[in-house]
Amino acid sequence: MADNELPMNLREDNVREETKKLISSLPTDKDCRGKLCKYQGCWYYHNTLQAVISFQNNFQPQETDIILSSSPKSGTTWLKALTVALLERSKHHDDHPLLSDNPHGIVPFLENNLLLKSSTPDLTKFSSASYVYKAVCDSHAFAHRERGPQGFSLQDCVRVQERKGRVVPMWSQLWDHVLSYWRGSLEDPSHVLFMKYEEMKEEPCVQLKRLAEFLGCPFTEEEEESGAVNKILQLCSLRSLSDLEINRTGKTSNGVDYKFYFRKGEVGDSKNHLTPEMESKIDMIIEYCYISSAAAAVVVVVFLLLT
Repeated sequence: MADNELPMNLREDNVREETKKLISSLPTDKDCRGKLCKYQGCWYYHNTLQAVISFQNNFQPQETDIILSSSPKSGTTWLKALTVALLERSKHHDDHPLLSDNPHGIVPFLENNLLLKSSTPDLTKFSSASYVYKAVCDSHAFAHRERGPQGFSLQDCVRVQERKGRVVPMWSQLWDHVLSYWRGSLEDPSHVLFMKYEEMKEEPCVQLKRLAEFLGCPFTEEEEESGAVNKILQLCSLRSLSDLEINRTGKTSNGVDYKFYFRKGEVGDSKNHLTPEMESKIDMIIEYCYISSAAAAVVVVVFLLLT
């Protein structure tokens, strides 16, 4: 496949000469999508590494910045929609931004051009951080099915994981990334909020109110009595969002149909895409990585409120 036909993060056309020299000195590997290099403890595609370095050198956070960082296919669309709905709930229904734009259009992907500084960022630079987790098998199953190269099956991806003794390289440092924020939530609970996808599914009203308080926009007694919590959950349900015209026919700036961001999103859906043996092997990797923590069998979406 020609370089210009690859997704932006897999290309090498935006890599500067000084970064190419750096890459030549780094450990290299490849996964089912392309070539990788290891930089500051994390694996990156070459264009993505250029974005990381550009971010480190140039990004200046402001007090009003809100950054959502997530692992692919781990509930990002839902969390973006909930965040927008919480912050914009004073808007009249007909004028609500979620009715005329996709959550990813309202909260754009920073990693399209820049990435966070590190796989284990310094929490002292942020006023708040929140994690939302989702079962890793479900996310890996969907991501590999939708994003793997033509002719490369889920079984092939698991074989790569078996051969290397780890999850696909780009995600191999995810465990340290997750645990750094989990530990941060124990050390500084006033600034780090830890949430689980399963709990969002089981008790959405409770978790939405937690997130609202964390963002500094708690529900008033009057709002709760008027059913504002349930209205936001209804507006942000993937079924409601997927029925909107913008999400049925719209596209991202990179040409990706918005409709592809909406899927079943159920815990345990990996059973429809992975064999029991494949699920077991992935579970073993996760349990090994999280064996000393209470964060076992989950994958990450991070929410950061910068100061």
